[in-house]
Amino acid sequence: MERKPQNYDNHVKWDPAFHFFLVPVAGINVIVAIIHLIRFPSIASGWLLVLSLAFFVTVGRMRAYGVGVQDRVIRLEERLRLSQVLQEPLRSRIGELSDKQLVGLRFASDGELPALVQRALDEKLSLGDIKKAVGNWRADYSRV
Repeated sequence: MERKPQNYDNHVKWDPAFHFFLVPVAGINVIVAIIHLIRFPSIASGWLLVLSLAFFVTVGRMRAYGVGVQDRVIRLEERLRLSQVLQEPLRSRIGELSDKQLVGLRFASDGELPALVQRALDEKLSLGDIKKAVGNWRADYSRV
């Protein structure tokens, strides 16, 4: 299967089952439970709202846990990659990069990585600024 080249404008990954089914269903479920509680106030209606909120929070946490684990792996991979690509004295400054900076740097090609790391450190670039500064995008098709 041929994949579309990634860049800053199209790199966000949408999971249709999550973004367009689970999240809307969970949100609508909370709204329906609130309406039901207003129209038919009872302990059962209140409990239905609590369960609806629990489902909504669970859906959000599922995504957050997956993305959190993914970010940990990315940080590990990027630290390893930076230790191989960077020369001293920049290599000894890898620990100064924030987690978000490491996540953003994963899209930079090896050739542009040293200059971008230097900029990230000197200018305290944000995740978005780093991604916008990438010239030769290194695609990541394995994201959650």
